[in-house]
Amino acid sequence: MKAGRIVMLVIGALCALVGLGLLAGAGVTGWANYQQRDGRYFITPSAPFSGDSYALTTPRLDVMTGGGLPEGTPADFAGSVLLRGSTTDPGKEIFIGIAPRADVAAYLAGVRHTEIVDVRFDPFRVIYREVAGAKTLSDPARQSFWAATATGPGEQELTWDLRSGSWAVVVMNADASAPVAVNLQAGARSDLLWPVFIGLLIGGLVMLLIGVPLIVLGAAGLGRAAGSGRGRPGSGVPPGNLPAQPGQPYPVGTYPPGAAPGQLASAAAPGAAGAYAAPPGTPYPVSPGAQTQYVYPARLNGYLDPNLSRWKWLVKWFLAIPHCIILFFLWFAFGVVTLVAWFAILFTGRYPRSLFNFNVGVIRWNWRVAFYAFSVIGTDIYPPFTLARTDYPADFDVDYPERLSRGLIFVKSWLLAIPHLLIIGVLTGTARSWEFRDGHWVQEGVGMSLLGLLVVIAAVILLFTGQYWRGLFDLLLGLNRWIYRVIAYVSLMRDEYPPFHLDMGPVDPGDLPALAYAGPAPGPSVGPAAAAPYPPPGPASYPPPGAAPAPGPGYGPGPAGGVHDAGAPGGGVHDAGATGGGTPAGAPHGPVGGQPGFYGIGGPAASIGHEAPEGETGQGPKNGQAGPKPPSGPGGAGPGVPPGT
Repeated sequence: MKAGRIVMLVIGALCALVGLGLLAGAGVTGWANYQQRDGRYFITPSAPFSGDSYALTTPRLDVMTGGGLPEGTPADFAGSVLLRGSTTDPGKEIFIGIAPRADVAAYLAGVRHTEIVDVRFDPFRVIYREVAGAKTLSDPARQSFWAATATGPGEQELTWDLRSGSWAVVVMNADASAPVAVNLQAGARSDLLWPVFIGLLIGGLVMLLIGVPLIVLGAAGLGRAAGSGRGRPGSGVPPGNLPAQPGQPYPVGTYPPGAAPGQLASAAAPGAAGAYAAPPGTPYPVSPGAQTQYVYPARLNGYLDPNLSRWKWLVKWFLAIPHCIILFFLWFAFGVVTLVAWFAILFTGRYPRSLFNFNVGVIRWNWRVAFYAFSVIGTDIYPPFTLARTDYPADFDVDYPERLSRGLIFVKSWLLAIPHLLIIGVLTGTARSWEFRDGHWVQEGVGMSLLGLLVVIAAVILLFTGQYWRGLFDLLLGLNRWIYRVIAYVSLMRDEYPPFHLDMGPVDPGDLPALAYAGPAPGPSVGPAAAAPYPPPGPASYPPPGAAPAPGPGYGPGPAGGVHDAGAPGGGVHDAGATGGGTPAGAPHGPVGGQPGFYGIGGPAASIGHEAPEGETGQGPKNGQAGPKPPSGPGGAGPGVPPGT
């Protein structure tokens, strides 16, 4: 990533954030100005105040005391205040007065009175300070220093236009008796709200006009840079290859000619017949005419580190803080770019490619950090600071759509996605409870999310056993895969609706190799089919020692382009196209070292998925050596397996 694009993106994000803040302030100010139309005030609820003394006084009220204005200068342009109150004793009258603080202090000198220090409304609570004294007060209505007063029986109301200086409010019984018990309300209005609203609105729009283009230009540049490496393998494993050891440095290969990242040259388009012909865990090959399992064009992979530390997950969240800071800006830019893409799709029916690559890169970056520190803790390898695909053991990718529906953009991000959003809310949200406190219902979060709880359980097991529970790892990958598919859908990247099924395990179904069907199963046949070019039964012919293996999508050299995993239990794994017995490529292998249910940490080579069916694993040839005699059947393919599949 070039520094100029990054700087452009960061500056744009900061400007846009400031602009949104100003617009939010403008919205609040505009609403407040509307509410005080026709001379109305913002008024607090009526609340009780009392003191076992002769008077209640408010905290200090300073108005423009730092501007160098003489005390008493009119400042009515700044607004006015309203005080409304009544005594709790119907037989008494109330007095409310506002005066300079110095005059109030002289009036109450030596008199027992109560100062209101603080008022809290949720829940309502008043903090008082009692001032001792032995003097009595004279009739407050006869004093000449009051700037505004209101006195009489029942409810009284006082309004006062602001003036510069330091002021105080006094509330008493009209006859200056003790104690004082009243119900009070306070209100305010300001004529400055309208010009403040205009200023915030203009400032917010200007900052957005600066920030949004910078974000789009920076994101487009970063997206082009991330997309320029589309020929490089991602997910830590070349397309069509399953890792021999999860989390290890996987063999790096090249994409087949003309294949998109994550697809084999022989693979069909996402969702087409043959791309993935059975649910995860179904042994290959699938009989002709079987129901095709839909492959979603957003693919998430994650491979467990076999050398995972027992304790490092305790500090990974701290180590990931730099990533979290960067992701804050990236996700903000993601939202802006998605909004721009919404308009682009509306008018053109296309998602701009560079912006698409940027948004996919943001989600990919987030998944790598989540896999490392939060939602899986499946590796100790520190995530790279890049939007592009790398050999990191966690990867995410979305097939670019050539066309998108213009109509769906109005409903798919919220309305159509509601069922999925509810499910994600259950997976990632905390439980909520309501409690009645001090006359109010209070909502509180309880515990942690289901996804977080599963991660904690996996972490505790890892801490005490040194092993990551295989079933739990596969489940976490499936849950995250569901979440990230929905993210891709609601962010307008695909029109295909996310499936309601849990694809568990490290490898996304969309990255499993597609097996070609070569013909009917072997057996007696009549007619032209009998002349099918099946190889004669007998030992397979392997390349001579030292010869390079035939090309194939395998992750290790095997016979006739097959796949050989020397670290797998049972001696090896072979694809269905290899001559000789073996587990078909993409078929699940057994657990580590014969330990069911766990991935070993620091132990024997780990394999992904479930145990292979009995008889489908065998000792494959290594380095050009002749392997064991294959099972009976035409071409040595094994019973019931068509040759060439």
